[in-house]
Amino acid sequence: MKIFICFSFCGTRNSELIIMRNLRVTAGYGPSVDKLPVEIVERKGKGHPDTLCDKAAEELSVRLSEYYMETFGQVQHHNVDKVLLVGGQSITKFGGGDVIEPIYILLSGRAVDVVGKDYTRQVPVGKFAVEHTREWLSKDLPHLDVNSDVIIDYKIRAGSTDLVGNFDLETGVPRANDTSFGVGFAPFSPTELITLETEQLLNSEKVKREWPQIGEDIKVMSTRIEDKVHVQVAAAIISSETKDRNEYANVMQGIRDLVSDLAVKITDMDVEVSVNTADSPEDNLFYLTVTGTSAEHGDDGQVGRGNRANGLITPYRPMTLEAAAGKNPVSHVGKTYNVTAREITERVYKEHPDLAQVYCYIVSKIGAPITEPQAVNVEIFGDCNLKKVTKSVESITEEVIAKLPHVWEGFVKRQYQLW
Repeated sequence: MKIFICFSFCGTRNSELIIMRNLRVTAGYGPSVDKLPVEIVERKGKGHPDTLCDKAAEELSVRLSEYYMETFGQVQHHNVDKVLLVGGQSITKFGGGDVIEPIYILLSGRAVDVVGKDYTRQVPVGKFAVEHTREWLSKDLPHLDVNSDVIIDYKIRAGSTDLVGNFDLETGVPRANDTSFGVGFAPFSPTELITLETEQLLNSEKVKREWPQIGEDIKVMSTRIEDKVHVQVAAAIISSETKDRNEYANVMQGIRDLVSDLAVKITDMDVEVSVNTADSPEDNLFYLTVTGTSAEHGDDGQVGRGNRANGLITPYRPMTLEAAAGKNPVSHVGKTYNVTAREITERVYKEHPDLAQVYCYIVSKIGAPITEPQAVNVEIFGDCNLKKVTKSVESITEEVIAKLPHVWEGFVKRQYQLW
């Protein structure tokens, strides 16, 4: 593996390259994202249809990995990263409501379902797809009746011969089973922190105890123009927990107060908070749900259409369109490289907090060991002496990439945020 290290000063385009490995540490150009005149950030909460699909895919991957480890001593090949949610139909009213057409969730993909030449060791893929999905759904959406409000189906088949064979060749260091790339950046800007933490706050146990009317489907869109931030919150309200429009209005004010108080702790910029602006009280239109998710009434979902692997949708940052959820945690770089890139940037920024921001890009080569990416680029922003930080960045990057053969353990233990 060759690394290209750029020794130059930040802000200088000319560089002298010393060939060592496929890593290039370079100077980023332009202002950091928090200094741009406009910034847009989005997060889809845990009850959003797209997020439910991401979790369904990843939870199935985790359950399969656990079973593979318990039964066969190693994770077998699988990619169950294709999940589709078809929204149902519901009737809501203050104080009650009913789901009249259930939500439909289809889990699909590829997974080793038999192990051994005698084909006697069958993997209960279908059982995990249906029962485990129903299990976590009942916890995440406590107002959803998993026995009547949702239909869970699956179409999971064996993997392609070449990819399964490539997976079986792994001895110590897995081989990349796709040509893909991962990206990461650090630190989060104030706008990004407000967006992420707003949803996490509104879906926290503490807030749910204080405000049982707030459902789990919470979407946050933050827009910063210069030094003014507008936070738009769309929060599904539980109809059975909300007796009338006066209580609904009280909940709206409660959400605004919660988010405003949070924003003050993060930034001194002016922050305006709006909640459920599509409501039309004069027409008796309110964002009411029976189950706490818009999936109950026509809103569909799909893996990969929601948050990126760091929990945000950030069009002003480098992003990959890879859907990390559901991919096998051992050798699918579309999953592992996103977590790796994020760790590299976070560690570099922690080591060098005077930097404005850090970006990292990692691309794989299918069939090559995952510890030998085709290219790695760590991009440094800010007034710095690039020559002085290059060796530190190189050391951090190599250390993180060397841990890739063991990163799957963190996925199985649910240690990484993926949506």
